[in-house]
Amino acid sequence: MEKSAARRDGQYLMLLGVAFFLFFGFVLTNTGRVPLLDFRTAYYGGLSLLKHLDPYDESNIAPLYAERHEDHLVSDRDRQVVTRNIYLPPSFAFTVPLALVPFMLGQALWFLLIVCSFVLAAFLMASTASEDAPLLAGCLLAFCIANSGSLLFFGNPAGFVVPMCVISVWCFVRDRFIFAGVLCLAIGLAFKPHDVGFVWLFCLLAGSPYTKRALQTLALFTAFSLPATLWIAHTSPRWIHELSSNLHAYSVPGGMNDPSAGHGSLVLTNLQCITSFFWSDPYAYNLAAYWVCAPLLLAWAFFVLRARPTATSTWLALAAIAPLSMLPVYHRQYDAKLILLAVPACALLWSRRGPCRGTALLLTSVAFVLNGDLPWVVFLAFLTRRHLSGVNFSSRLLLAVWDFPVPLSLLAMGVFYLTVFAREVLRQQLTRTAYDINASKAGPGGLSMSAAHCQTW
Repeated sequence: MEKSAARRDGQYLMLLGVAFFLFFGFVLTNTGRVPLLDFRTAYYGGLSLLKHLDPYDESNIAPLYAERHEDHLVSDRDRQVVTRNIYLPPSFAFTVPLALVPFMLGQALWFLLIVCSFVLAAFLMASTASEDAPLLAGCLLAFCIANSGSLLFFGNPAGFVVPMCVISVWCFVRDRFIFAGVLCLAIGLAFKPHDVGFVWLFCLLAGSPYTKRALQTLALFTAFSLPATLWIAHTSPRWIHELSSNLHAYSVPGGMNDPSAGHGSLVLTNLQCITSFFWSDPYAYNLAAYWVCAPLLLAWAFFVLRARPTATSTWLALAAIAPLSMLPVYHRQYDAKLILLAVPACALLWSRRGPCRGTALLLTSVAFVLNGDLPWVVFLAFLTRRHLSGVNFSSRLLLAVWDFPVPLSLLAMGVFYLTVFAREVLRQQLTRTAYDINASKAGPGGLSMSAAHCQTW
């Protein structure tokens, strides 16, 4: 009865979170700025290809966007987002059909896709965690949903790519709706491979049945990405150079993706936000970030290969890679919603009442809070009143605080879950070793008590 009541309370909290999510999303999309700006990038990129124009050439996109008569509402910085396409050719398999419908209908469909996929992903994670700690999961997920209105305002593909990745994991773990899971993961690879690539890699390395799902996803991805890439190569022979130029325009010093510029309003999650504070040269701060991330990612891959794919090891592995994958390269706050995958692992550790339960709750909660919209609105309101110049050391340090907490929280969370995952894999190894030894000693009679004792954690 207690668990049933906890499930009900958790669901009520999540419904309240959905109400806040929709309310704040509606408020944000009706502000003075142009809402769903990243949708326009996708829409006009697809439209330009329909008109046999190069979608990576800024001069082709700008006239199409000017026809919307929104120039008086958008700044030069925002116009850059619309006209400089940075999505890979496979994404055009979906943006071209989108451009076939009227603009307002396409925008409504994009908006609904974000809402439905994100809410569905959260409730699927709640259903998975409900066997262990339903109320805790409900609290974490309700907070996350309520503080995600920016997904609706910016309209970035991460708003549906990340939830689709979460949905695909649920389908694979539960062995249900397999084609839907494969399709969701393939769409994620098309739009944001740096968001979902490590989840796909987990499936590839984890063994049966996940390896099969990874190969099915790769086959479907190839089926729709190859024609799209050939079309792009025909329409835009220099697309690789142009795409690289567009990416460079965002990452130049002072650009909106420059990790050294102090991006509090659009939080960057990659570790370069921290390393660039100590080294000003991009080569140096990128190398420093890679040196931190590479051993963690290699250790994670090693333990995935060694693990037996049980439900426990699967959720622990995903809880580790979700935050760690946000650190090596450019990501933003909306990409970090991938930490939804950590909720089942957090609930599992909390239910076991071991020494890790408090740490799991603390680190997971901190990461959820720091990646939420409202905490950062309050934090930024405080910082902007300080009138920081960025000249002296104290001002630079306060400017760095704009970005430090988010990557540090993700790093701490990732290291913790990686440690617990490694411990689980070692426990599996000891259990198998004890089973083999005792089976050889006991003969056909079965396991001794010592082997059974090794299976407890």
